[in-house]
Amino acid sequence: MFRNLTPVVKNLLLITIGVYVVASFFMPQLKAFFALYYVHSNRFIPTQFLTYMFMHADGWHLFSNMFGLFIFGPLLEQFLGPKKILSLWMICGVGSGLLYSGYTAYRMNQMDNSISAFYSNPNPDNFREFVNNNPGFFKPGVYDFIDAYDRNPDNANLIQRAKDNLMSVREMQANVPMVGASGALFGVLIAFAMLFPNTQLFLLFPPMPVKAKYLVLFYGLYTVYNVIYNNPLDNVAHFAHLSGLVIGAALVWYWKKDRRNFY
Repeated sequence: MFRNLTPVVKNLLLITIGVYVVASFFMPQLKAFFALYYVHSNRFIPTQFLTYMFMHADGWHLFSNMFGLFIFGPLLEQFLGPKKILSLWMICGVGSGLLYSGYTAYRMNQMDNSISAFYSNPNPDNFREFVNNNPGFFKPGVYDFIDAYDRNPDNANLIQRAKDNLMSVREMQANVPMVGASGALFGVLIAFAMLFPNTQLFLLFPPMPVKAKYLVLFYGLYTVYNVIYNNPLDNVAHFAHLSGLVIGAALVWYWKKDRRNFY
């Protein structure tokens, strides 16, 4: 099975797994440099748009991405050639990071507007609205604080505690890192579905055959749903997945359009 690995796919697997092993067991400080942070975070450096895709949160995260590359990558490399499969992986990965950073900037702007509204008019209703919009950052005890704040809306200590909570949440949101090659993998998935739409794939869960185009369509709809629903307790960067799908589809469409240089 491993003898069927193509050169670019094999090297991407070796590099990504190697980086994970080094960062997990020998140089854990690499995680802070390789992960992608909000562009206005003091932890952000431009090289993270590239390096984040070689860093993974845990073994399962690494396995799922590398397994997808292992399954879909070799046939794509044989069909597209080594230059195009590498371009697809890198452009989708870096592009997903860039688009996700724009999405994060939009969400941070919304949060900053909510914080500014509270600072301009500090009251329990504004604080409650902020908590309801960002529930993943608060413990259940915050509602006891809101009840106390409701009873004493002019209490200077409670107002200051509310401000401190808002700024603490902002700091946490600004420093949530993104890692993983999922954006690049989703580019590979959409490319496979566009080039080999009727290829039968056998799923493990549930154990059944499905055509590539239907599998990727399901993943695409599921990703769009999660972007719209935006569960604050979900730590998966669904917008990066969606970005990988869009960029990968655009690349394949361009390559198919330019038939003279497709191979």
